[in-house]
Amino acid sequence: METEHSRPRTVNCPTCAVLVEWGPAQPWRPFCSERCRLIDLGSWLDESHRIPAEDATLLTDENDSQ
Repeated sequence: METEHSRPRTVNCPTCAVLVEWGPAQPWRPFCSERCRLIDLGSWLDESHRIPAEDATLLTDENDSQ
């Protein structure tokens, strides 16, 4: 019987959605290739991907009023 731990874990490549085995044999994980990894990096560098943040001035104003 196959258990969850005996099957290799797979994830979808964040760039192209190809299934990728998550393990030491896959050097680009979670990406399927260096190409997809570099495409993702380029998106962060040109700010297509961003992590939302609060405005620093709003945080300063809130701290001053306390």
